[in-house]
Amino acid sequence: MLSHLNYILWNPDVEAFHLFGFSVRWYSLCWLIGLVLAYFIVQRLYKQQKIKDEYFDPLFLYCFFGILLGARLGHCLFYQPEYYLTSWQHFIEMIVPIHFLPGGGGWKFVGYEGLASHGGTIGLIVALYLYYRRTRLNLWQVLDNIAIATPITACFIRLGNLMNSEIIGKVTDVPWAFIFERVDKMPRHPGQLYEAIAYFVFFFVGLWLYRKHPQRVGTGFFFGLCLTLIFTFRFFIEYTKDIQVDFESGMPLNMGQILSLPFIAIGIYCMRRKGKGQVSK
Repeated sequence: MLSHLNYILWNPDVEAFHLFGFSVRWYSLCWLIGLVLAYFIVQRLYKQQKIKDEYFDPLFLYCFFGILLGARLGHCLFYQPEYYLTSWQHFIEMIVPIHFLPGGGGWKFVGYEGLASHGGTIGLIVALYLYYRRTRLNLWQVLDNIAIATPITACFIRLGNLMNSEIIGKVTDVPWAFIFERVDKMPRHPGQLYEAIAYFVFFFVGLWLYRKHPQRVGTGFFFGLCLTLIFTFRFFIEYTKDIQVDFESGMPLNMGQILSLPFIAIGIYCMRRKGKGQVSK
């Protein structure tokens, strides 16, 4: 194996800056940037499709809480059920961003340490259904518009993972390997960066197709395309990642791959279904 000098040493400060005595972490900042970009993209799509502003205003809150709660519950239930479902204190930690100190020594605020993209996707779909029930917009039109913007948010979330040195790849000798110094001294695949780049490309693919075929909004095509691209890539990129939890050791497919398969199937179905184009109010 080559000398460590040939690899990229990676150990950035997890805090981006301090504001009024509070530390703002890169991970939180990346989440915020991704959500804000999606907000403005979908706002523009709504205007182009002549959907009234009153229907757009509540959308951000539905998406924000749907993604956050879904991602949090997904991580806890898919990856660490043996921890979060074994005591009332751990159950509270699943919902509230705190950690109880051992020996009854109180608690501390830690933020949500653990978010799963599959859970976030489920939470987002549930939130959009509730939004549809409130607004009575065409559900497929809502899903398609959100799907066009989703990859850019996913890109920034993965950049946040990179800044946190989490979801690391397997040991490798490729010349672009990262040494995550907070983890170990071994050169590894920067799986987070692979995903961020792919999602950035997927965003522009979806945007280009929207400009070429705007009439497909409302058919489910863009929703299906987003699911198919992201989770097919996610399935294969898992082969470069280290296992996230011990129970995945020895499994032919890891949890990320297993959870990706239903989304790929749903995505293909949505792309192939025959539906009417955009219907705005």
